Amino acid sequence: MIEEIEYKQRRVALAKHLKNSSVGVVFSSGYKIRSNDTEYPYRQNSNFYYLTGLKEDKSILLLIKINKRIKTILFVEKKDAKKELWSGKRLGEKEAKKRFLVDEVFTTDSFEVKLKEFLLQCRALYFDFSLDYSKVKILKRYAKNLSTHKNIALLINNMRLIKSSAEIDIIKKAISITTEAHHTLMSINKLGRDEYELQASVEYSFKSKGAYNDAYTSIIAGGDNANTLHYVQNNQKLQDKELILIDAGCEYDYYASDITRTIPVNGKFTKAQKELYNLVLDIEQKIIKMIKPKIKRSKLQKESEKLLCKGMIKLGILKGEYKQLIKDKAHKKYYPHGIGHWMGLDVHDECPYKDSKGKEIALKEGVVLTIEPGIYCSADDKTIPKRYRGIGIRIEDDILVTKDGYENLSIAIVKNVKEIESISLN
Repeated sequence: MIEEIEYKQRRVALAKHLKNSSVGVVFSSGYKIRSNDTEYPYRQNSNFYYLTGLKEDKSILLLIKINKRIKTILFVEKKDAKKELWSGKRLGEKEAKKRFLVDEVFTTDSFEVKLKEFLLQCRALYFDFSLDYSKVKILKRYAKNLSTHKNIALLINNMRLIKSSAEIDIIKKAISITTEAHHTLMSINKLGRDEYELQASVEYSFKSKGAYNDAYTSIIAGGDNANTLHYVQNNQKLQDKELILIDAGCEYDYYASDITRTIPVNGKFTKAQKELYNLVLDIEQKIIKMIKPKIKRSKLQKESEKLLCKGMIKLGILKGEYKQLIKDKAHKKYYPHGIGHWMGLDVHDECPYKDSKGKEIALKEGVVLTIEPGIYCSADDKTIPKRYRGIGIRIEDDILVTKDGYENLSIAIVKNVKEIESISLN
């Protein structure tokens, strides 16, 4: 659990990056329409949540910096018994004042009046350029008179790159729940089942352990479906002697986990499946061992590609001289994606990969990232040995960068052939 003092410290740290005589505004998410008058389950804007811990819609955070003094104001929806009858209890102004360590709390209906007051005093406005502000008339009318407009999301996303100990604990909890879900899928009889049955099992595991949401739509890809990188249809029947690529992770208290394992439908790898699987596993383990502060993701990427290219030559998937194949990027046909990504409040955290000067950001203590090499051999690829066609494999773990190296946060999820077969065949 993240304490209120940590949210306050984040707001103070953000305000220090604002120019003097400026206003920063961060809006909550709104509900999104699913169909006609029904809505998707509500999920707070990650940046707003990072600064407040508040999960309600129709909320706004203002940061004001005048004469180098910082003021924070929170706006929340007014209490309304009729609305609450339909949509549930709201926190309200009085309760928000007790809970949140901000200077002032007002109801949302007073937002424009208050914002106008500060816009007339300031020269700079910070807001999220990706959001739609067309309904905020005050912003449209008065913001054009300010000398500076800056994207506040860039500042927040940069702060989110380094995780606090409280954030790491929540991510570990998410991964522990995801661990049980993956082990359950490994252990159950999968022959004759549909992909969506396994998806239902994963989602049940998440919710039954207190993780209300998955961090992303689960990929349950049997056989050649694994060669579609973002396969989410999950509507085909699982076939004997094929593999299943399972990319699934829960979100716990707004923090993501992101895990991929590839397992046999019948519990036993074929010789060809084992050859490809062990190649990917060996690459993943070698890349993880490289992780430490000051290492760049581009170096991890290049090394993973070199290892995969050499492995594919040995297996006869690629033919030719190694240096020329690397130069021609022949391996990219079978490994088109990156080695991993930042992870936190979003499964693909919006933290920057380059600094303000355009230089790549190296790994730092407190960063959490995924490592996920893969190999994808389409069933239609006649250029490769027949025994490998229709096999797609990805292995993914969540890694914390530590002071001297790394911690594999998902190490408990089994991934070598013997362990997977042992669980599957019990």
